[in-house]
Amino acid sequence: MKQSPSLNQQGGKPGDSGFKRIFKATGYSMQGLRAAIKYESGVRQELLLLLLLTPVVLMLDVTNVEKILLIGSLVLVLIVELLNSAVENAIDRIGSEYHELSGRAKDIGSAAVFVSLCLATFVWFMIVIL
Repeated sequence: MKQSPSLNQQGGKPGDSGFKRIFKATGYSMQGLRAAIKYESGVRQELLLLLLLTPVVLMLDVTNVEKILLIGSLVLVLIVELLNSAVENAIDRIGSEYHELSGRAKDIGSAAVFVSLCLATFVWFMIVIL
């Protein structure tokens, strides 16, 4: 497969390699995070949950591994919500008319968020409650 002459092997413009590529990728990631916080209520809610519960975790009398699991389960929910929002935005970009596959993709993304929330609830229940 022939590669486009305008892109290098890392997927960037010619000359974008090493630290310059990492710096640019970080900028794009921050831009995406800002957009998600601005436009996606689910992302805002789950980020708030993470920010509120992280200090609680740090004060709990649990092992470091348990702290990592508690915080990690919340971070996972945020990651899945970000991916779900990306899928929904891409589908909405394609068109506003209903299509069974578009609806199914959005439902599956929502199910992924639900499963990650169930996992976080389970982790918190097992460590904090029991």
